[in-house]
Order: sequence, then C-alpha cells, then structure tokens
Amino acid sequence: MAETGAGAANEPNALTENRPAAGRAEVPSSETEALQAVPRPTAGAIAAGIVVVIVLGALTRYFETHVPRWSVDTPFQRVAKSIEFPVYAIALGLIGNVVLTKLALRDRLSAGFRTEFFIKTGVVLLGASINLKILVTAAGPSILQALLLITAVFGFTWWLGGRLGLDDKLRALLSSAVSICGVSAAIAAAGAVQARREQIAYAASLVIVFALPSIFLLPWLAGVLGLSDAVAGAWIGGNIDTTAAVAASGAIAGEKALQIATIVKTTQNALIGVVAIALTAYFTLRVERRPGAARPSARQFWERFPKFVLGFIAASIIGTLYLQSADKKSGAAHIAIVNDLRTWFLIFAFVSIGLEFSLRGLREAGWRPVVVFGSAAIVNLAVGLGLSLLLFHNFTV
Repeated sequence: MAETGAGAANEPNALTENRPAAGRAEVPSSETEALQAVPRPTAGAIAAGIVVVIVLGALTRYFETHVPRWSVDTPFQRVAKSIEFPVYAIALGLIGNVVLTKLALRDRLSAGFRTEFFIKTGVVLLGASINLKILVTAAGPSILQALLLITAVFGFTWWLGGRLGLDDKLRALLSSAVSICGVSAAIAAAGAVQARREQIAYAASLVIVFALPSIFLLPWLAGVLGLSDAVAGAWIGGNIDTTAAVAASGAIAGEKALQIATIVKTTQNALIGVVAIALTAYFTLRVERRPGAARPSARQFWERFPKFVLGFIAASIIGTLYLQSADKKSGAAHIAIVNDLRTWFLIFAFVSIGLEFSLRGLREAGWRPVVVFGSAAIVNLAVGLGLSLLLFHNFTV
C-alpha cells in the first residue's frame, strides 16, 4: 500500500520509510526478545539485570511502607498516603535507567529486565483473587466492549496513519498497540507483518509515554465524573494500553475497579491472536504480494495466542474452588499471600518499564507517529467511556 499524505516523502527515516523485504532479519516473537539491545546476553548479564530489578523493587516496597510514616504531621502527609507502589516503582526504574545509561551498563543488563514475564505472572496471580462468578458475568459485556472498541480505534488509527503517510508496518504496530494492549499487541503485530526492530522499539516507547500519565489520570477522572467501580474499571481496562499500567491504575481506583479492569484488559488480550492472524493474512495477500504464500493456519493462531490468559482463568477457578472448601479465615490468609506475591511481580514489572524506557526512538521518528498515536488515544478515551457507561452501568462487583 503506497504512502499517502502531504509531506510524507519529505521526512524519510528508519521508522517511516518503506524498505524491501529482502535481507530483513527475522523479528523476535516476544516482547522480551524484541526489546533487548544485546542479541546474545550472557547468563551473568541476565542475572545482574534481574538483581537490579529486585533491588529497585525492594526499595519500592521500603518507600511505600515508610514514606507515609515519615510524613506524619507534615504538609505532605495526605499526598504521601495516596501514593501507590507503581509511582515509586516507575520513578526508581527511570532513575536506574539514567544511572545505568551513564555507566554504559543499561544495554548489557537489559536482558534481565523481564517486563513481559513479570506482567504476565502478576496478572495470572491476580486471577486467584477474582471470584469466578464475577469473571463469568463480566465476560459478556467485556467481549462486546473489546470487539467494538478495538474495531473503532484500530480502524481510526489505521486510517489516520495512512493519511499522514506512515509505513504500513508501523501503522499496524501503532494500531494494534493503541487499540488492544500496548507493547504485547505491537509485538504480536510485528511478528505478523515482519516489522523492523526500530519500529518495535519506537511503538513500545510511545506506549509507555502515553500509559504513564493515564495510570493517574483515569482514576482521577473516574472520581470527578462519579463513575461506579464497574464503569471505572471497564474504562481503565479498555483504554490504558499495557496490562501493567492497567493493573497500576486499577489499584489506585480500588480493588473492585481493579478486578473489572483486569477482566476487560484480559478480554482484549485474548483478541491479540485474532488481530495478528488478520494482519498476517492482509500483509501476505495484499501488501507483500508474495507468490505462493501460505494462508494463516490454526497453529499460527495458537502460537500467537496470549497463553497467560488461560493461566489467569485457571487461577480464578482454583481460587474460587479453594475459598469454597476452606474455612473463611485461613482461606483469606492464603489469598492474601498470593496477593502479596502478585504485588511483588507487578512492582518488578513497573521497575522494568522504567528501566527499558528510551527517548531515542521518539526523537528519530518525527511528529507524525506521535500525532497518530495521540489522536487515537483520545478517540479510545471517548469511545471507551461511552461503551463502559453503556455496558457496565448496572454491573455490580
């Protein structure tokens, strides 16, 4: 598909100009692989990177516990009590990012910043605290919201990206990221369309830039608008682009909102495979026009399907059955242990997001992809709020 839009030809760069397919390196199949700067990290580098994440995670827990105590009887008492662990984790990750970059260690240790693993493990553990009844009853409106929202936002982003002359592969990454679930969706789309590494890194940076303020903005807006827990959770889950940021924002909005937000986001995650297969078919049959190209198979769909979704559902089933069979006190204590473990993994995920963030791709790409992503985020916000009010206004958690 040819580029369109005034001025598109005047701003070629590594991210927005089309290149021939010949000789292109194979795109990594997972978020972690795609975002690592070192192609073959040593075991020592991976271990050192993980140690950095754990240390910063421990500092996060320390500040979360002690800052409110330190601020008692000071003007900062109210603010300190309202700050949740995601704020400390992301801030410490960004600080660590700067320090490691200055020491020329960040790229060497980046293979240990296992954002994808930490996020997915935390989400699976979250399933243990969600009653299966809530999961089942919320599935219907969540699926409908996901289908309508993804269709509207993906279509708008793809259209606007074409009008502004973006490369089809970058359009696919941005459309998938903003309409489904951020970096994970961009990675799935990258595998489908054979995007370049720099395009993946750029899309991931944009996701983080827009997701960070959303973590705090949406819970605040939900309070200002007087939204119920279910509507607020559905809005957060349908609009924030990464699973980790959804968990962070949901935690700020409250436990009930967090449950609905996670279900809605998980439902969107489940559609990654469908979108990836659709993109595979489109680029194979229409864009690349490779003679004799094989059609997408059921095996390809399974390979792209986010399997942690199944773990989330399994954890919900196990947790629900366990609480029904155990006495109330011991059951609650054991679920509390699981929730604490979940918090640790989410802290590690937020720290890793800060450590992986890079402005390099943002500087190189120019203004057009930023305009596309920002405009799509606004459309996502408005359409998502309308669908959340329509589908979840009578839902109780």
